[in-house]
Amino acid sequence: MTRAPAAVLIALAGLLALAVAMGIGRFAFTPILPMMQEDAGVSIAMGGWLASANYVGYLLGALSVIWRRIRATTGIRAGLATIGLATLAMGLEHHFALWLFLRAVAGVASAWVLIYVSAWCLERLASLRRPALSSTVFAGVGAGIALAGALCLVLMHAHASSARAWIVLGVLSVVLSVGIWPLFGASEDAPSKDIERAPRRAIAWDRESIRLVFCYGAFGFGYIIPATFLPVMAKQVIRDPAVFGWSWPLFGAAAMGSTLATAMLRSLVSNRRLWIVSHLVMAFGVALPVVWPGIAAIMLAALFVGGTFMVITMVGMQEARDVAGAQATGLMAALTSAFALGQIVGPIMVSYVVAAGGNLSAALLIASGVLVVSAYELS
Repeated sequence: MTRAPAAVLIALAGLLALAVAMGIGRFAFTPILPMMQEDAGVSIAMGGWLASANYVGYLLGALSVIWRRIRATTGIRAGLATIGLATLAMGLEHHFALWLFLRAVAGVASAWVLIYVSAWCLERLASLRRPALSSTVFAGVGAGIALAGALCLVLMHAHASSARAWIVLGVLSVVLSVGIWPLFGASEDAPSKDIERAPRRAIAWDRESIRLVFCYGAFGFGYIIPATFLPVMAKQVIRDPAVFGWSWPLFGAAAMGSTLATAMLRSLVSNRRLWIVSHLVMAFGVALPVVWPGIAAIMLAALFVGGTFMVITMVGMQEARDVAGAQATGLMAALTSAFALGQIVGPIMVSYVVAAGGNLSAALLIASGVLVVSAYELS
């Protein structure tokens, strides 16, 4: 196979794997939550705990890559298979405790796929001298979110149950995984050198490194509240699924488009400046539904938050490399851990705020304020 088709196949395999891992394994819960409220009696507080279970699993999955190194393609295949089974099981079981377990398992598997796909695809694209295709790989996150959101929109319009939605997405996960399974062949199953060295890389805990870790954790905290509850917010304004159901596909489309556009933006603006602006745009998007109630503001929030969260992910990793140099792997691991912790704290905070008599508006304002403070810290 010539170099160009091989590179394209690698990029497409990575795109589809991340679509399954993130669009379904991580974020399918977001567009299904309004359906679960209707037919399964899931409250916003319960939704917060289910979301946090997934994010705890993601943190454990990321840490497990450091604790126990396995071959990249083995990790990808195991993660994809686990996501498919865990998603199917969400539609077949109806006990809250088991749902918590399944969302945590899906989070672990999502972390495996994200980390190992990133290492596997980027290494091979670089060796084929096609590193620009990495933007195609990471566009899979937004593509998966948009696809899952669109399917849930169709299912809500057809008055399908939340259990049926989980089963449909589980089957989709399995079908996509089977399609790309041969591309993650055992012949290339060597552990990434960067992953092997990661545990031995110390972090120089200077002021700049600490600042980056704090700001990346603030990003995880700030974006996860709308990323978890955006369709719920839209449903509170307009109960017609043909209207509120568009909020999540729009979020995913913005994430995919911004990922593809980032390469051009980074040629005009420094990583740090792009990170700061993205935090401020995200903060504005998070607060917009509070200061301007209505479906239009929620849809704009989907654009602003969805259009910045993958940009921050990519430029944040680049900043870690620029700041830490030889210790970049350790700093990137610390950023990822802080991000995961922020994601865990966000939905839990929503659960406590709602239980204390508050609402999502209070939580959104807190998240927006944290993003603004972190943007100032980056400057």
